[in-house]
Amino acid sequence: MNQPVSITAISSISSLGTSPKTIWENYKTKPHLFTVKDGNLVAELSQEAKREIDALRNSNTKYKQLDDSVLFGIYASREAVKKAGWKASDNFGINIGSSRGATGLFETYFKRFLKKDKAETLSSPTTTLGNISSWIAHDLQTKGPEISHSITCSTALHALLNGIAWLNSGMCNKFLVGGSEAPLTPFTIAQMKALKIYCHSERSKESYPCQALNFNKTENTMILGEGAAIACLEKGKSKNALAVIEGIGYGTELLKHNVSLSTDAKCFQRSMAMALGNTDPNDIEIIVTHTPGTIKGDLAEYNAIKKIFCNKIPVFTTNKLQVGHSLGASGMLSIEMAILMLNHQNFIDIPYLEQSHPEKISKIMINAVGFGGNAVSVILSK
Repeated sequence: MNQPVSITAISSISSLGTSPKTIWENYKTKPHLFTVKDGNLVAELSQEAKREIDALRNSNTKYKQLDDSVLFGIYASREAVKKAGWKASDNFGINIGSSRGATGLFETYFKRFLKKDKAETLSSPTTTLGNISSWIAHDLQTKGPEISHSITCSTALHALLNGIAWLNSGMCNKFLVGGSEAPLTPFTIAQMKALKIYCHSERSKESYPCQALNFNKTENTMILGEGAAIACLEKGKSKNALAVIEGIGYGTELLKHNVSLSTDAKCFQRSMAMALGNTDPNDIEIIVTHTPGTIKGDLAEYNAIKKIFCNKIPVFTTNKLQVGHSLGASGMLSIEMAILMLNHQNFIDIPYLEQSHPEKISKIMINAVGFGGNAVSVILSK
């Protein structure tokens, strides 16, 4: 990185809740936040969060036509900007991505199309992926650049990379970045089941249905969650920074299969090595892993970490055993988890892993990867 970048605010909406206090308490006390919906294990928004989205949807007639992925993004963006004290006149940039985009609205429109053989007027403008950042820009009344993208499950962290690039270029002083996902729809879940990576609903009675970071599991246990997480980036080390981004890295790899990683996740090796740069690997106390709860995916990332960190591997944690995999939003939810651990100086442990707790938390690495072998690694410091 040319210079450090500060995260001056972060906000999210998910099954964990909406306020930092509630989110932190749920991290410390809840084994998981999964429920069974239509026969499938999922992580829905908390009841409090659902009320907030309903209020937002009903606050403006135009918003009633929007997909949940857009509304989640608007809500989290409003809260993040408010916390950072940004104003519309700042003309900050926006890069909010999504892996799947307007899944619910698209499926609804397509069902009606199959019945009528005719598309509805708003079916195109309300389901395009650019819908997310453009509506957030409209809602916040900023005139800065707006970008939406999909880089599958690493989307939110790629948004962070883009924001840093804009800041380093001198074209913007502030950037709003993150991801939003509303994937709890029949077709989206069916797609994950077709890949044979989804958790069986029979596991709903177990303490930990999703076995992310259990390297001895014998079946795939990925569970989808919904939500959004948005961060405010500012150039340099700000006095009000929640955390400072000290390293960023990315990597891709040639794949033999559309969805697989190599057994030692070469893309992660590249992203972690780039993020570390001149940083001593021994200085990283914690890695917030991507580990979606699949046998091969979890092991591939673990193998990559061993290659990079060799004999002194940091302790691991992930939020996916509690909140599932929110696809394009998941990376920023992991950033939020890391920020909470940094500021509370408290490690969120994995109950079925035997590992020591760090006495002091000063540097955390966060990983994300998606279909296509595109990995991102970020290092945060206090």
